[in-house]
Amino acid sequence: MKKYIVYIAVLLIGLLLGWWLFGNPSHKEGEHDHLKVAETRQMWTCSMHPQIMQPEPGDCPICGMDLIPAETAADGLSADQFQLTDNAMALANIKTSIVGTNSGADQSIKLSGKIVENEEANVVQVSYFTGRIEQLNVSFKGEEVKKGQRLATIYSAELYAAQQELITAATLKESQPELYKAVRNKLKLWKLSEDQINGIEASGTVKENFPVIATVSGTVTDKLVEEGDYIKQGQPLFKIANLNTVWANLDVYENQIDLFKTGQDITITTHAYPGKAFKARVDFIDPILDSGTRTVKLRVVLDNKDGLLKPGMFVEGRIQGFETSGGQVLTIPKSAVLWTGERSVVYLKPQPDQPIFEMRDIILGKPLGAYYEVLGGLKRGDEIVTNGTFTVDAAAQLQGKKSMMNKDGSTSMTGHEGHWGTPPIMSANQENYSNPNERITVSVGFQKQLKEVYEAYIQLKDALVHNDRKAVKDAAQGLMGKLDDMDQTELADTIARTHWMSLENELKLVTSSISKATALKAQRSHFKHLSSPIIHAIQIFGIGEKVYVEFCPMADNNKGAYWLSKEKKVINPYFGGAMLTCGEVKQIIE
Repeated sequence: MKKYIVYIAVLLIGLLLGWWLFGNPSHKEGEHDHLKVAETRQMWTCSMHPQIMQPEPGDCPICGMDLIPAETAADGLSADQFQLTDNAMALANIKTSIVGTNSGADQSIKLSGKIVENEEANVVQVSYFTGRIEQLNVSFKGEEVKKGQRLATIYSAELYAAQQELITAATLKESQPELYKAVRNKLKLWKLSEDQINGIEASGTVKENFPVIATVSGTVTDKLVEEGDYIKQGQPLFKIANLNTVWANLDVYENQIDLFKTGQDITITTHAYPGKAFKARVDFIDPILDSGTRTVKLRVVLDNKDGLLKPGMFVEGRIQGFETSGGQVLTIPKSAVLWTGERSVVYLKPQPDQPIFEMRDIILGKPLGAYYEVLGGLKRGDEIVTNGTFTVDAAAQLQGKKSMMNKDGSTSMTGHEGHWGTPPIMSANQENYSNPNERITVSVGFQKQLKEVYEAYIQLKDALVHNDRKAVKDAAQGLMGKLDDMDQTELADTIARTHWMSLENELKLVTSSISKATALKAQRSHFKHLSSPIIHAIQIFGIGEKVYVEFCPMADNNKGAYWLSKEKKVINPYFGGAMLTCGEVKQIIE
C-alpha cells in the first residue's frame, strides 16, 4: 500500500512540474515577449570587423566574410534608433539643445538687399526745344552739379526764328498787344526766363545759342547725349539723382510677408562700414510678388547727407520685435533642420545620458531670425541635434536607419560606426552614379562660388597626399577664405539658403580644426569629417562638372573614409606614399 502512495505522489509532482513548465500562460507570454524583443533587436556583425552593424545577415563590406548575429550590438534600441561612440561624438563636434519657446531666441529677422537711388528725388533733365548740342559742360557720370549751373549749350533754328518774331512783335505791341503777348508766352514755354526775354527785346539782337540750366542739385547718374548730337524737344539729356537720401530695397520671402508692416523700426548694416548701423523705418512694402524669386521688396529711406551709402552696395536689414502667430511659439535653431524636397527632419536624442539618436519628421512654420517655428513633430523638452546634423545623418544611413533621403530605412546600407565620410545613399558597386538626392536649382553664380570651394578642397587633399603639413594648413586657410566669400544672396530659394547655412557651419568648423592641427594624423582625421558636408553640397547644388567620390576601406583604422577627386585615378590622401592607390571610385557626381 505504501508503494502505491509513493507512485501516486511522484506522478502528481510530475504533473505539477509539467503544468508549470508548459501550461502556465504567463510563462508562455513572457517567453513570447522575450523572443519578440530579441527578434526586434537582432543585429548582424562581422567577427573580424565588429564596427559593422547591419539589420540583416549578409557579407561584411570590408572583408567579405559572412555576418554573424550580434547578441549585444543594439541593446535596448528600437528599430529606428542608432548609437554613436563618445569618440565619434567628440570628433564630429555634435551638439544638442532642448526644444523650448522663443523666449531665449534672437527676436529679430535678417533681410538682404541693395542700396538704390531714391526715385522720388531723381530728375531727368530734358531739352525744351529742338536743336544741336554745341557744347557739353558735363563730361562724365558721377559729376556733381548745382541748381542753376549750365549743363550744355544748344543751337536751335526754331528758337532763332522765335527771337526774330519777338523783336518784330515788340514794335507792334501798342497796336497788336495780343500778338506780342503770344510771342512772349511761346518763349516762356521753351523755359526762357523773363530776364532772358526782356534782354532779347531790349537789345534787338538775336542770340544763336542758348544754355540748358540744371533745375536741381545732385549727381549725374547717366549722360544720354554727346557734343554735336541733334536733339528733339523733350529728349532726355541727363539723369540727375539727389543722393542726400537713398533707398535700401530688401528681399522679403513669400512665407515672411505677414511679419512686416510699414512703420517698423529697422537697422541697416553693410560690410563697407563694420560696426556702423543706420536706423530707419519701413517706408513701403511692394504689393506685387516677384514670381521669379518669390519675394517682395521692402523699402527703407535712409539719410545719406554724408555720402556713405552708394547705390549698388549690399546691405543687411534687421527688424526686432516681430509678431508671431500667437501664444507660446515652439522654436528650434535653423542648423538643426535638414531639408529634402517637401520633408523637414531633425535628429532626436531620446535618452539624455546616452549617445542614441533617431530621425523625426517635423512641420515647420515661419522663419524667426535664426530659428524656425515648429508646428508639429516635436514638443517642449525634446533634445535635438543642433550642430553636426549632417554628420549624424551620415551615420544613420550607414547603419541602415531612417535618414534624410531614406525615410523608411535601408537594409542594403553598409555601416561603420563612427564613420562620417560617406555620401548619402550609395551602392558599394556603383561605378556610374545617378544622384538620388533631389538637386536644388541655384544660380550659375552660386555654383561658380561652390566650385572655388571645391578647388580649395582639392588643394588641401593634394597636400595630404604629399604629407606636407604646412601646405595642409595653408590650403585650409585658403578654403576658409573661399567659404567666407560665398554670397548667400545668390540663393533666392529659402530651402536652398537654409540647406547651405547648415552645410557651411560644418565646413567652417572642420576647416578651422584642420588649420589649427599640427600633426598629419590629426589633419587627416579632420579631413575625413570635412568630406561629408562638401560631398552633400556638391550633390545637392552641383558645380557644373564631373566629380569622383572615392573610398578607402582601410583608412581610419579599417573604419573607412571617403574623399573627392577630379579624376577617376585613385590617389589616397589618408596614407601618403605608403598606400597611395588604395581605394576605389564609389560615385560619379555629374
